[in-house]
Amino acid sequence: MLYKTRGIVLKTTLYSETSVVVQMFTEKFGIQSYMINGVKKPKAKIRMNMLQSLHLADLVVYHKPNIGIQRISELLPTPVFRSIPYDLIKSAMIIFLNEVLYKSIRQQHADEHLFNYIFNSLCWIDETAQANPSFHLAFLLKLTRFLGFAPSMEHKTDQSYFDLQEGEFKSLPPLHPYFIQKKEALLFIQLFTTSFENLNEIKIDNATRRIILDKILVYYNLHTASFGEIKSHQILEDVLS
Repeated sequence: MLYKTRGIVLKTTLYSETSVVVQMFTEKFGIQSYMINGVKKPKAKIRMNMLQSLHLADLVVYHKPNIGIQRISELLPTPVFRSIPYDLIKSAMIIFLNEVLYKSIRQQHADEHLFNYIFNSLCWIDETAQANPSFHLAFLLKLTRFLGFAPSMEHKTDQSYFDLQEGEFKSLPPLHPYFIQKKEALLFIQLFTTSFENLNEIKIDNATRRIILDKILVYYNLHTASFGEIKSHQILEDVLS
């Protein structure tokens, strides 16, 4: 049976000389794998350039419950990215965020709120004239709300440590090494609560940005099963420095 849904490309894997398997986060069915044949043929309806990292699409798909690999009848890039492919900073951010999303999204079912957050955030960064260098930090911290491990906002004046393992402020440093001190912790909170439109109000130098990113990745590792090592953040940091 055919269904219409929106999708976000997460990973494309070569299957044969002309076929690929694409993992997508779909609005209607959650994470799904789709076989697409003939993507490298000159007259292919669905081409490889439509299947780049985090590209957005309107889909018509065949869907059968409990089937590992589904098929796509139609794929229309919607909206087409206008700046991300041509902006070095934006494209580096997208490659990095794609790796994190691929390792952190586990939804095998529909999650409308999570889908809309990712979809609308990608549209925003594509449409904005200049990418704020802290966009990826804010995106990941806001994403935790949908993944179920958002940091606690509550803290008292005597609580100078943020426990990454517990996701909350503490008065004394934890016995484990997974914590940050108040200066960086307050930036966590600012990035979590400030809208993308107002990120310019948060002043972060390159060195502090690297520290915050490293701590965010530790936070994800602590709260996401089989998260593993992220490799693309070094490229992003080089582009932003």
